[in-house]
Amino acid sequence: MCADVTTDAIKDASMLKQKEMIASNYDKITSAPETGVKVSSTFVPGNLNELTMCFDMANNLPEINALSNAMRKKTGAMISDAEKMGHSEDVCTYVKADLGMMAKGNIAPNGKPMPNPDMLMLSYTGCYTFLKWFELLREQYKCPTVMLHVPYEGEGKITKNMRDYVVKQLKEEVIPTMEQVSGVKFDIDRLREYMKDSAKAEDDLVWVLQSAKNVRSPIDAYFGAVYYIGPIFSAFRGTKDAVEYYSLLRSEIEERLAKGLGPVTPEGEMGEEKYRLVVEGPPNWTNFREFWKMFHEDGAVVVASSYSKVGGVYDYDGFRHDPQNPLESLAEYCMGCYTNRN
Repeated sequence: MCADVTTDAIKDASMLKQKEMIASNYDKITSAPETGVKVSSTFVPGNLNELTMCFDMANNLPEINALSNAMRKKTGAMISDAEKMGHSEDVCTYVKADLGMMAKGNIAPNGKPMPNPDMLMLSYTGCYTFLKWFELLREQYKCPTVMLHVPYEGEGKITKNMRDYVVKQLKEEVIPTMEQVSGVKFDIDRLREYMKDSAKAEDDLVWVLQSAKNVRSPIDAYFGAVYYIGPIFSAFRGTKDAVEYYSLLRSEIEERLAKGLGPVTPEGEMGEEKYRLVVEGPPNWTNFREFWKMFHEDGAVVVASSYSKVGGVYDYDGFRHDPQNPLESLAEYCMGCYTNRN
């Protein structure tokens, strides 16, 4: 994070682990032209990371690129460039940051150019902006594009017809396209193995988020949680790295809970917990550290947030990826995203 302060941000071991994971994924993506790895671009909510890994493909997520640039205070010029290209001021700045990044050479955080994706995988989970965003990416890259249409949970439940509808698309559209692009044959047992690791990581994440019920809370379930959800909502769900990360994170929070400590902030240990808040919406990425400071310096801790559930509401309905029913589980995951619920 960048901020106009003289001290470096305080980071736990889990944050350093996550930093290594993210760096390794960017290296995998940017080295794809040399290694021959195929790249799939997809969005965070409803992403099919376990399925993507079955085809040895790298997973690139445009929202992660946008917020990464924002936290390094690079998106102002990118957004301005996108608006000069004709995109309205009221268009989502995630979109404009991504398009502006492309216009400036599409340079990844590791300083290397992003390769063009080999396929676009749109899992449509309730945000109409994603649909229009992918139309722009399809026009730019002219690569195979797959849209997984995910039924909206209008009545607050998933029916058999809804589940079967998504599974049918997975079997008839998504998997065949991934096989064609990657040259790798689908192996459902491989998918099952990834899902076992997904469920382990999901268990630990839910425990961490639920720890905010304690008074005092050992975590901030908004400013801290946007880091916690990073691996599981992006390119690492289903990996051993994610299992290790969430196990490490849980052990850190267990220790803080046992010692009666509050959250760790970029400035260090938070002082007295005076206010417990619930927050709706995304944070201000370009001034993230300063924004968080407005809360923690006055003793305010966030104990629940909608944004930390954008890629899955695990602690609401108990969902876990199920290796015994892998395709059905993928369908339920997509339909259970926060943006796809009534």
